[in-house]
Amino acid sequence: MSDDSDGSTGATAASLPTTAAGETLLEVRDLRKHFPLTQGIVFRRTIGHVRAVDGVNLTLRRKETVGLVGESGCGKSTVSKLLVALEKPTSGSILYKGRDVAKMSGRALKAYRREVQIIFQDPYASLNPRMTVGDIVAEGWAVHADVAPRKGRLQRTQELLDRVGLNPDYVNRYPHQFSGGQRQRIGIARALALRPEIIVCDEPVSALDVSVQAQVVNLLEDLQDEFGLSYLFIAHDLSVVRHISDRVAVMYLGSIVEEGTDEQVYASPSHPYTQALLSSVPLHEPALRGQKDRILLQGDVPSPADPPSGCRFRTRCWKAQDVCAVEPPALVDRGQGHPSACHFAEARRVVPLEEGR
Repeated sequence: MSDDSDGSTGATAASLPTTAAGETLLEVRDLRKHFPLTQGIVFRRTIGHVRAVDGVNLTLRRKETVGLVGESGCGKSTVSKLLVALEKPTSGSILYKGRDVAKMSGRALKAYRREVQIIFQDPYASLNPRMTVGDIVAEGWAVHADVAPRKGRLQRTQELLDRVGLNPDYVNRYPHQFSGGQRQRIGIARALALRPEIIVCDEPVSALDVSVQAQVVNLLEDLQDEFGLSYLFIAHDLSVVRHISDRVAVMYLGSIVEEGTDEQVYASPSHPYTQALLSSVPLHEPALRGQKDRILLQGDVPSPADPPSGCRFRTRCWKAQDVCAVEPPALVDRGQGHPSACHFAEARRVVPLEEGR
């Protein structure tokens, strides 16, 4: 991400507050993003709103990976765009080292965009087909010239390509000459070029083959150890999220319904939606497949333009009672050891433990 605007704030990347290992880098408080629904051509009027993100709370610490999971359309990608300042929130706050991103402009926003980069979901659409790989990786340096001196940029680009597992001599090739996995590595190199502290990974492996997925996830883990990165890893594949994440947040229809460590969420899920998601995950061990507790949800996902009252999951939940239609459940610990937004939260082992877990 880059922004070449200048403002009067006078903040630079060097002047942003620093944090020690394990301290909170990014804090999201009651984040909301509502897109207007309009009607008419000449005289447009707003007839409603799509509540893509509706009250999300998250924290991300230094050198930590937080997995954000949920089915398509729940608002995960909108959260990623809000975090990298591609969209402005309707309400709520995104605090980076204690400073509100929504109130940043000019140099302060430019500095923030250097520190928080993104890896896009589609490795085919996210790279400019008219630019060489070398130009794509080095593009951010045209805006943030202090990161890499102009004289040594070619060597620096080749070093980045080598670090992500590509031949350094590929700098003059074009994106169409690479496979999907190689293109995603180019996207990772581009994100690393500005030496960020946080990388938002918006479903970076969902478009890749399973064997390539493992290679890319292992690369991201190695880069995290080497550069001290923090990741927000967005995905719908729970097995991938478990492999890479320290903490997991489960999202449904614009809000977080359960949060905890990977062990808490996978071994003892307490929200019915999380339990249903886990029951759909394929098991690698054939001997364990018959032991999985299969949960089939009834009905369709409600429209984010007209979400149900009270608990948003109640229209598909087998535990729903009258209170669920009246009172939205708070995301709190109800005795299971981690927060869950369900009035009748109850820990339940859905997937048997695989060998080595």
